[in-house]
This record gives sequence, structure tokens and C-alpha cells, in this order.
Amino acid sequence: MKILLIHGPNLNMLGKRDRSIYGDQTLEELESMVVKRARELGAEILAFQSNSEGTLIDFIQAEAPEAAGIIVNPGALTHYGLSLRDALEDSALPVIEVHLSDIHAREEWRRKSVIESIARKQISGKGGQGYIDALDILVAELKESK
Repeated sequence: MKILLIHGPNLNMLGKRDRSIYGDQTLEELESMVVKRARELGAEILAFQSNSEGTLIDFIQAEAPEAAGIIVNPGALTHYGLSLRDALEDSALPVIEVHLSDIHAREEWRRKSVIESIARKQISGKGGQGYIDALDILVAELKESK
């Protein structure tokens, strides 16, 4: 089963960006950790990052037909990315939203997610472990629904 792992704007800067909030792990290290866990679960990860909402939408539209589910960290698009939200919803795939930091404990404007209402679950504030938790939940759900 193929799982799409989607990273939004600025996540390419992980490991360099405010480490007190986002940690030391780079995007490559994070993706490698998720790929390793996916193999253990019998799943495949197709990871993608873009700073452009349109490019993220193009990726979802191209890859969703062959995928079983989506794990997404929308970055700043969490708060206003309605086109991304629609593309995720239109994919008809189960979606889990992940955030490295606890968006509910940060600035007021960061607390609203336009993605949350179409996601099966939102995992926030668990760092890289949140991605592993999302993968475990998604794969278990997909195996159960077979």
C-alpha cells in the first residue's frame, strides 16, 4: 500500500529553522525514519515537499489515484490553504494531519486549521514521533478496512 507523505512550505528548512520549536531533525532524516517504519508495516512511502500550494495540489491529483492514504504537514497552509484542503478532500483518501510543534499552544493565528475538518486525525506537538504515530494509525485503519 502506498502512502503519500506531503510537506508544505518551509519544511525543507527543518534542521535549520527555529530548532527550539521544530527540533534538529532535517526533512531528509524525518522522511528516512518514516520510510523505515513503513517498510516494517509493509507499506510504501512517496514523499513530496513544496513551498507552493499549486505544486502540492498537482502532486495530490497526480498521485492520489494510486495511493491508499495521505499524511500531510501543511506548514503555514494549515491556516489558509483552502485549495489544498479541497484537493485532499477530493482525493477521497484517508488523511492524517501532522504538526511537529503543538499548534494549539502557539500564537492565536496558528491554532486554526482548515485541514482538520477533513482529516481523520490531527497529531500536533509530538515532533517526528507524530509522523510515526500517524503512519501506524493510518496503516492499521487501512488494513482493518480490507
